[in-house]
Amino acid sequence: MLRRPIFRFIAISAFSVAISSCGGGEPDLYGNDGHLSQPTSGNPVRVGTIPKQAPPQIYGQSAIVIDAQSGRVLYAKNADSVRPVASTQKIVTALAVVSAGSVNKKVTIQKTDTHCEPTKLYLRPGETYTRGDLTKALMVKSGNDVARALARDVGGSQEGFAALMNRKAASLGMRQSNFVNPNGLPAKGQYSTARDIAIAARAAYRVPLIRSWTRIKSYTFRYSNGRTKQLTNTNRLLKSVPYCDGMKTGTTNAAGRCLVSTGTLNGRSTIVVVLKSNSANIWKDSERLLRWSLERDPAS
Repeated sequence: MLRRPIFRFIAISAFSVAISSCGGGEPDLYGNDGHLSQPTSGNPVRVGTIPKQAPPQIYGQSAIVIDAQSGRVLYAKNADSVRPVASTQKIVTALAVVSAGSVNKKVTIQKTDTHCEPTKLYLRPGETYTRGDLTKALMVKSGNDVARALARDVGGSQEGFAALMNRKAASLGMRQSNFVNPNGLPAKGQYSTARDIAIAARAAYRVPLIRSWTRIKSYTFRYSNGRTKQLTNTNRLLKSVPYCDGMKTGTTNAAGRCLVSTGTLNGRSTIVVVLKSNSANIWKDSERLLRWSLERDPAS
């Protein structure tokens, strides 16, 4: 009677050893001002343990769950399948912006920044914001015009910024990704995987400034002419799961419904990536995996 559960546990354990970590080396660490800071020394990394309970079945075509601290893979489903990832790649956009210098640098909106499909904040040419203002709005509301403005300012052009994104991705160990634009709108030759997006998410999770943005449920965005707009985070799990603290949604016809979600409970933090799901399942899939990875005995 016990053979099947024991076999399942052994199989999951063996599988996790074969793909034991996500994001080989230590990701870049940043302080709240967006500049590099040194990692704290003397604190050993605790290797995340796989829950004893079998993972839930999900609809999403690709998924991965990793321990945020150690990078250990706790669950994977087609994690290396190359596919479009929609706005979840804005995590890489944010990392590239924060890596480029002070987030207090001023950005003046140009007409070409507005040439994109919604979702948009409908920024107007001539308006001025800081890189931090724009990146915060990007991570909360996912404005595609915001992404274009940041890309032009930081990279000199959309193409120049895409090159920065790809260099950042390579430096993190994202081996199956290529980015063509900063917003994840469909483009030929643009792709990633659940594993690579998890690597980017793990790096972003360790950036205090980015992490502070992705956990915001809603806030008032102030346009440079004084008008305001309430921005509500597109990540519904921030409201339905008490310990969820990020990170990024994404939706296109090609990519389907995608979500990167993060959470911390009982001293553990995990990152869940679900790609190519649908409206009926993306929230359930992600919540089930997040709860599976964190709602267990703290000692296990």
